[in-house]
Order: sequence, then structure tokens, then C-alpha cells
Amino acid sequence: MGKLLSVLKNDPPSKNTDIFVDFENAQPTEEEREVWTMVDIVEQNAVHILDLLKDYQGASESIRMAISNPKVEEYQEKAWHDVIPLISKLKLFYEFSLKLETVVMGLLRELCSRDLTPRQHLETQQAFFKQFAEILDFVLKFDDLKMTNPAIQNDFSYYRRTLSRRKMANEDDIEDDLEVSNEMANRMSLFYAHATPMLKTLSDTTAKFVAQNKDLPVEQTTDCLSAMANICRVMIENQEHYSRFKNVETKLFCLRVMVGVIILYDHVHPIGAFAKSCGIEMKSTIKVIKEQQPRSSVDGLLNALRYTTKHLQDETTSKAIKSMLS
Repeated sequence: MGKLLSVLKNDPPSKNTDIFVDFENAQPTEEEREVWTMVDIVEQNAVHILDLLKDYQGASESIRMAISNPKVEEYQEKAWHDVIPLISKLKLFYEFSLKLETVVMGLLRELCSRDLTPRQHLETQQAFFKQFAEILDFVLKFDDLKMTNPAIQNDFSYYRRTLSRRKMANEDDIEDDLEVSNEMANRMSLFYAHATPMLKTLSDTTAKFVAQNKDLPVEQTTDCLSAMANICRVMIENQEHYSRFKNVETKLFCLRVMVGVIILYDHVHPIGAFAKSCGIEMKSTIKVIKEQQPRSSVDGLLNALRYTTKHLQDETTSKAIKSMLS
């Protein structure tokens, strides 16, 4: 934390962020390919993870019947049978978060090294910027799906209670046939306890990167994040930039990445993303989001800024910004 606090004494990063990042076609150089490939292997599974989460139905009815009829063995066995494959899915999601932690560390090492300024990194290492943006996009989508599916926490809580009860009933060998042991369930519980678990993973990883690289000025990391947000905003504002996108979805992707990196910055920076000194032009950012049509396409992004940031309600946040998000 002491290292992070030191950034407050420095001026905000340059706002010269009028550059075009080719999120559709950016490719790695030969020098970048090893790290890029490591990240790409993990990212290839992101769509599959989101598809599994979208299709997650839960075992709410079976669990309800088991709880309502505690002495009916048939209901107990059905609920247990139904919840086990679901917990295996939750384990898969958790293990994917661990893989993300590894690749994000690798990307931060490339994008925050001292040999280039944050702007130079993002302009010349666009393949890495694209991968980091794709991870942010995944994190927002995953956490949004998780927050709107109460069955996940319900299923997991039932599994832990039932596993504990069965072990107490002298079924000591019960874990031998289970993919998720009690020890693994304990680790997973720390992940699922958060409303936005993937964001927590990303925030913790970024803070860990800063802590482990004491020889690297902390501004190199925080300025990189704020530059990402500003670059995305300028690309959305500048018709010359966004008209170069061939896919209409890319503009919405830029919006999601802009919001995602702001939320990440707000979680890892001591005074957050809403303070004047942070280097993110927040009023312009909120304005550009609100200008998008149809408005329903960006309501979720405005809600993400309202409800998943840490510092919006701080006294240091201007009344104007609070009003824009009220």
C-alpha cells in the first residue's frame, strides 16, 4: 500500500491518448509471440466458460425439496446427485480464474516495463493491449452473469453443508469419489463469496504485480491503466477511429473495456478512478457512454460504474460526477 500511495504525489499521466488501437486485427511480433501464445491458449477457453455460465440452471428445485423433506431419503439423494455436476462446473470456473492470474501477470510485465512510456507500450504493443482488453471484457461478462444467477451461491452452499453432514455421518471416504474435496470447496468459497469474483481476481493480481515489482515505479502500472481507459474513450469519440472498425460490435467492445479498466483502476488505486488527479477524464467517459444508442445497450455499463466501483461515493468524488451517475 505504501508503494501505491506514492503515486498520489505524482502528476497525472499525459492525456495525449489520441491513437488508434486495432482491436480487430492486432497481431504479435516474433519477439512478443511467446507471451502472446501463452495468453491466447487461456483466452481460447473464455467463450466456453461464458457459455457454460449462461446455461447454468442450478438445482434450486431439488434442493428446495430436500430441505423441505429432510427425512425423505429419495429427495436427499436426488439433490445431492443433481448438485455434484454443477459444483464441478463451478470448480472449472474457479480454476480458470487461477489461469487468468498467471497470464495477467505476464501481460502486465510486458505492458508496464520501464523501457517505454505507458502510451508507447499501448501504441506499439497492440496485440498485448488487445489481449488485456479481451480479459477485461470477459471479466465484466462473467461477473454480470454470476451476479444475476443466485443459484450459483445456493448450489455451492448446499454442497458444502451436505458434504460436511455426510462426513460427520461416518462417510469418511466420501471425498474419494468427489471431484471437489472439502479443501477445494474451502478455496472456492473465498472466490464465490465476492459479488464480482473475476474482478477481485484481476484486482488482486494487479496489486500483487505492483507489490512484487518494487523496482518498477508504481505510476508505470497505474498510468498504463488510465491510458487504456482514455484511449478507448477517444476511439469512441473520434469518428475517424471507430469508422475503421469492420465489426459493429467492436465499438461496444471498446466501451466495455473502457468501463472495465476504470473499475479495475478504482479497485487498485488508493484514491480510485473518480479523483481529479487520477488521469482518467471521468466526465467525458460518462458522457460518451450516455450518448450511445440504443441507451439500453449501455445501461449495464453505467450500472457497473455505479455499483461495482469502490470510490464513487467518496468525499473526493465531485458532485458533478455523482450527479451524472445518479
